[in-house]
Amino acid sequence: MRMFSWRFFRVWQRNRDVFFRLWHSEAPAAFIEPILLLLAFGVGMGAYIGLVNGEQYINFIAPGMIAAYAMFSASNECSYAAFLRMAHQYTYDAILATPLNVEDITAGEIFWGATRAMMTAGIVLAVAAAFQLVVSPWSILILPLAFVEGIMFAAIALFYTSIIPSIYSFNYFFTLFINPLFLLSGVFFPLAAFPEILQKVSWVTPLRPVVEITRALFKGEFPPNLWLALGVMVIYIVLFFSITLVTMRRRLTR
Repeated sequence: MRMFSWRFFRVWQRNRDVFFRLWHSEAPAAFIEPILLLLAFGVGMGAYIGLVNGEQYINFIAPGMIAAYAMFSASNECSYAAFLRMAHQYTYDAILATPLNVEDITAGEIFWGATRAMMTAGIVLAVAAAFQLVVSPWSILILPLAFVEGIMFAAIALFYTSIIPSIYSFNYFFTLFINPLFLLSGVFFPLAAFPEILQKVSWVTPLRPVVEITRALFKGEFPPNLWLALGVMVIYIVLFFSITLVTMRRRLTR
């Protein structure tokens, strides 16, 4: 495994420039979708559900939605978008003709995915604030948390991107991994009703720890198990960032 250099910033910068040329095509959906979800689930369904863990349902799901949208944003950027740059647009081949190496490309993609996650989390946080759901000043720390979460999911997604033969293989990634995380990590309902063994196992999945930390920042309450949640995130980042540096080199130099 080789380490990346400061030049990874140029890959990040390239993706940033492309994004800001096309941002207007994504902006409406970035705002409208969380608004619709909060209205449909938080207001509509919440009227029938009542209180969840002593709070209104819309207050319960808002922090989970922030964590989930950050996950989707980083995963999409380092899956479909990265595969297109690698296998169809030949962007990576062009970059490798410059002083940058494979590790710089890998790190640049992961940190850009993390940036997209933080931007998305900021948008959903702003929507939640418009609904008057943000009450704790600690909520501002959700943005750096989303960046760290973005590194984790971007590394996982780029690892998968580096080993698949076809873009159609992403159906497995999202159907069997991302979507179950979205549904079973405490975003929409507490996991207390699950068997105890499943509650414990959920703590070592990537999204559940992020949801718990985001919810704690929303409330301004910090139980001791948040250190466990942060530790799980660090383990995933170190593991998948390291592995992806290897698998991307094999993919781009074979």
